[in-house]
Parts: sequence; C-alpha cells; structure tokens
Amino acid sequence: MSLSPTLIAGTIFFITYALIVSERVHRTVSALLGGLCMVLGGVLSQEEAFRAVDWNVIFLLLGMMAITAILRETGLFQWVAVQAVRLGNGRPYRILAILALITALSSAFLDNVTIVVLVVPITLFVAANLHVDPLPFLISEVLASNIGGTATLIGDPPNILIASAADIDFLTFLVHMGPISGLILLAFLGLVRLMFRRELQTDADPYPDIAGLDTRTLITDRGMLLRSLAIMVLVIVGFLVSGFLHLEPATIAMSGATLLLFWSGIDPQRVLREVEWTTLLFFVGLFIVVQGVVQVGLISWLAQEALEVTHGNLPLTAMLILWLSAAVSGIVDNIPYTATMIPVVESLTHTMAGQPLWWCLALGACLGGNATLVGASANVVMASLSERSGHPIRFWHFIRYGVITTTMSLVLSSCYVWLRYL
Repeated sequence: MSLSPTLIAGTIFFITYALIVSERVHRTVSALLGGLCMVLGGVLSQEEAFRAVDWNVIFLLLGMMAITAILRETGLFQWVAVQAVRLGNGRPYRILAILALITALSSAFLDNVTIVVLVVPITLFVAANLHVDPLPFLISEVLASNIGGTATLIGDPPNILIASAADIDFLTFLVHMGPISGLILLAFLGLVRLMFRRELQTDADPYPDIAGLDTRTLITDRGMLLRSLAIMVLVIVGFLVSGFLHLEPATIAMSGATLLLFWSGIDPQRVLREVEWTTLLFFVGLFIVVQGVVQVGLISWLAQEALEVTHGNLPLTAMLILWLSAAVSGIVDNIPYTATMIPVVESLTHTMAGQPLWWCLALGACLGGNATLVGASANVVMASLSERSGHPIRFWHFIRYGVITTTMSLVLSSCYVWLRYL
C-alpha cells in the first residue's frame, strides 16, 4: 500500500524540524536533506522544487553580503561602533538600546535581512571592546529588526504580499502599522533590560579605551569607503523605487555588488570567501521543505479548520488570525505561510468587514517570526554570522527570549486591533 503525499510531506517536515531543533545535525545539512527527501519521496517534482526556492531572497542576500564584505575592509563598522559607544557613554545597556533602535528604524525602510548583515560586524566589535557577551546584543537587534520591519510595506516580505493582495498603498500601510510597531519597540527596549540584566554587567571600565580612539585612524581606505557608500546609497534608493522600476530587490542588490566589484578592483574570490554560503543553502533546503507541506495542503487545512470555529464573528476571527499567524510563523518561514493565508483572508472579506483581518495577518506573520531561530530570515542570517565569529546561538537559547518578546508583542497588538478596529 502506497503512502499518501500528505503523510510523506508531514513526516519529512517534522523530522527535518526536529533535526534543526536538536542541533545534532547542522541546520544546513538538515534542511538540504529534508528538501531532497521531498523530491525523492514524490511530494515535489524536481521542477517544482527549484520553483519553490525564492531566488529573490537568495540573490538579495548574496548581493548584500558581497557589498558588506567590501565595506568591512574600509573600517566603517569600527567607526560606527565607536560612535555608538560614545553616545552610550560606554554603558552596555545604553549601547544595546542605541544599536537596537538604529536596527529597528533602518529595518522599516530596508529589508531587515540586509540590516542584520550590516549591523552584526559592528556589534561584534563593540562587544569585544566592552568585554561582554555579544549574544544579548545580537539577539536584541534581530528581534528589533523584525519589530521595525512590521511598520512599513517594504520592511518585511509578508507585508509586500499582503499589500499587493489587498491593494494597500505605502502611506496607508504606515498609518495603520506604524503606531503599534512604535509602541511595541518602546516596550521591547524596556523588556531587554530585564531579560539581559545579568549578561550586560561588565567588570570593564564603563568608559573603555575604544571611546577615546581617534576615529580618523579607523578608516583604513577612504577612497574605497567613498565608492562603497556611493554604491550603497544607490542600492538603498533602488530598493525604495523598485516598484516604479519593476525590478526585484535581488536585481538591485546584485547590480550594486557587481558594480562595486568592478569599481573597487578587489579580487572577487576574496569577497566571495566572506559570503555565508551555508546560510544561502539552508534557505534553499528550507524553501523546498516548506513548499512540500504547502503543496499537499497541510497549512491551508490548518488555517481553514481553525477559522471554522469562529462562525463568522469578526472580533474572534481577527484574534484567531493574529495568534494563529504568529504561532505558525514561528515554526515555518512567514513568507510561504502568508502566501497561503492570503486567499483565506480574501474569502473572509466577502462576508465581513475584512480590513482588520489584513492587519492581523501582517502583525501575526511579522511578529511571530521572533519566536524561534528559524521563524524569520533575519534570525537565520544573524545566527550564521554569529556562529562564524565563534559565538553560536543555540535554538533553545534564542527561544527563551523570542517567545517572551513575541508574547508581549501579540498582547499589545491584540489591544491595538481591538480598540482601533473592533
């Protein structure tokens, strides 16, 4: 008797996720193995597996990692780190709050994965000079990046999908999502002081030598820096006007990386050695695994079954979408989940005043990604960069802080949605 594709896909998914959580096998190997089993098990054809990979994400990361590798050689990250230490008077919590705030605000207008790639080298430099564990800084920054990315249409990929399906423009999205994102960010800055109060204690001088450095000596190649910053500005502008240009962010990022390699004259092999290939391959495998459970209808079935219990009650449906989206997005990547839920929400808007449901989907999908290490793309990138620097972040170590942050965010979001829309 042959097994059903649903049973095969579900089994492969849960085994893959168990391997990732247990960390007995490297997460990249686990994801690639799971993706391979989806093909060999007949859940996906080879063509469907290749189509499942979001190449826009892969090449966006590749382009930004290449640009970052070149920027790192100019000394820019060390310069920014010194400015953050000076502004925070050498106090670990103040510096953490400044870096988290910068990360969140930047993530509202740039892809949060890009921001994480840029901010991690700065953070590692700061933590080394403060003689403190860098993990509280890194975890706080990635959590803040997902909170900040919730605010705008371009901040997080699920928002782009939702805005396109619901025909919501940039300003409307910001008016509705900006206030709650700002409120959650303020609450989060207070929460991190409680979560990391022990880790942020240091025996070092609160005004370390780093604050007294001559910042002019930190920039090692001023010409390269100017060229890199010029390209970076062009890339950022390209992201902001990509809709008008009808270009994907990956195209813009790869164009910027290619132009910078040409202009700088740096050996491409030296730059490509700095690319996080294990992260890129992890995403390839994960996209295929998630597509397997999406294609057999597991996620769609879960959503439909959950929504049937509300019997068309708008407040109950809104709360269910918010919390269900957060729960599922903490387990699978929020991009395929959002794509699966959009038709469900669209059907519900025909029978009830549906715009609050769109905001609940966006809030749940974006904020739920903070719950686990694999819940959002930015989390995976941060973990890979941290591991490469000699500071691995364990799955269960991250989840302790991620679940607390996500719960706080969802409670505030529930109050916001209830008071404003219901």
